[in-house]
Amino acid sequence: MSLYAYLPQEIAKSTYRTAESGIMKIRKIQQRKRKGSFLNMTDALKAVLFDFGGVIAEEGFREGIMAIGKKNNLDPELFFTDVDRLIYETGYLIGRADESSFWNAVRNKTGITGSDEELREEVLTRFTFRPAMLSYADRLRARRLKVGMLSDQTNWLEEIDRKTPLFRHFDIVFNSFRLHKSKRDPSVFRDVCEILSIPPGEVLFVDDNIDHIKRATDEGLITLHFSTAEEFEKQIKVFI
Repeated sequence: MSLYAYLPQEIAKSTYRTAESGIMKIRKIQQRKRKGSFLNMTDALKAVLFDFGGVIAEEGFREGIMAIGKKNNLDPELFFTDVDRLIYETGYLIGRADESSFWNAVRNKTGITGSDEELREEVLTRFTFRPAMLSYADRLRARRLKVGMLSDQTNWLEEIDRKTPLFRHFDIVFNSFRLHKSKRDPSVFRDVCEILSIPPGEVLFVDDNIDHIKRATDEGLITLHFSTAEEFEKQIKVFI
């Protein structure tokens, strides 16, 4: 089975080679900018990988799960912690279990009510796209960078795309549900770089989860910890 979830166009193959660390790459970029030399982003990067929930879209999973907790008179934060653990432990996040098994585990653990369809809708309706970030993805592709998505998601991501076209903004989409591996496993970052045939030090990874950022940094990727679209616009200029 292919490691990726969705591949709109064939990924060009190139010789994989050892790369400098992301930190050293950033330092070199900053040094060249201070010297006044013109630097195009493509001189430093070959690919950019965006997280989905929390970066490309609002964090629908967290907000939806907390809403379910409130409706069931549970502490939203504690309920989210339980569900976040269960989506991983059941294997649903990495495609080793189906959605029904996941929701059944949540009901058994927490006592909530609601059909699979009702619970899913609470989550999916909260994944509101951020137009500014989709625009950035398009602009980076126009610079001939390989632009992808690396998301800890389930089959929900494909359902979202069917309702509102999303994948067309990306060259490739890596979904933990299809990879059978999540960003909690550091090796996933090496895996996607190998699929792209691009060294880690030439890949920028953008995520709002600091733990994912730390793992990616440890694996040699250039990383950007996302907070807001406005802040991202400032941060990305380091590479322009």
